[in-house]
Amino acid sequence: MSARGSVDGLRSSAPLGGMLPAVFADDDLAQRFLAGLDEVLAPILNVLDCLDSYFTPALAPADFTRWLGGWVGAETDGTEPEEWLRAAVAAAAHLHRVRGTRRGLAEAVRLAFGVEPEISESGAADWSAGPLGPVPGEPRPRLRVTLRLPDPAPADTHRLDSLVAAARPAHMPYTVQVTAAERIPER
Repeated sequence: MSARGSVDGLRSSAPLGGMLPAVFADDDLAQRFLAGLDEVLAPILNVLDCLDSYFTPALAPADFTRWLGGWVGAETDGTEPEEWLRAAVAAAAHLHRVRGTRRGLAEAVRLAFGVEPEISESGAADWSAGPLGPVPGEPRPRLRVTLRLPDPAPADTHRLDSLVAAARPAHMPYTVQVTAAERIPER
């Protein structure tokens, strides 16, 4: 991870020398001293001037976006491409609202792998105008998530397992499977 630091040639947005009383305007020592402080303070003022950009995943520096992802609870592991990282961080608040639902699970997997998963589950919802209607779904809860990747690796199964464990309904037993996607032959 790269660290933030000074930027050579960065000018201050609010030079201190111009803020001195008129008696110090022509004082060479005071102006040189404050120019040194301006160089030290310029990166800080630059960050403060652009602070809203640091909290917009599409605009923030990549290392800050990764830190921000941990702050908002984005489901990332540090191996995803920058584009997927930014999308996961931007969607984190929404995913927390739909966590534990089929839609939330599908979106979390799609953001982590870039592929739509196949999800089968035992639950269902229904309504009845009268009491004692049939109970929808299956009596035993189950959840199966299948992911078809163009070039699956053994680590993908572990990553999918940890992602489903975090995003599924808490009471639901689950299984995951990662398989190779069928390749369309070239003509």
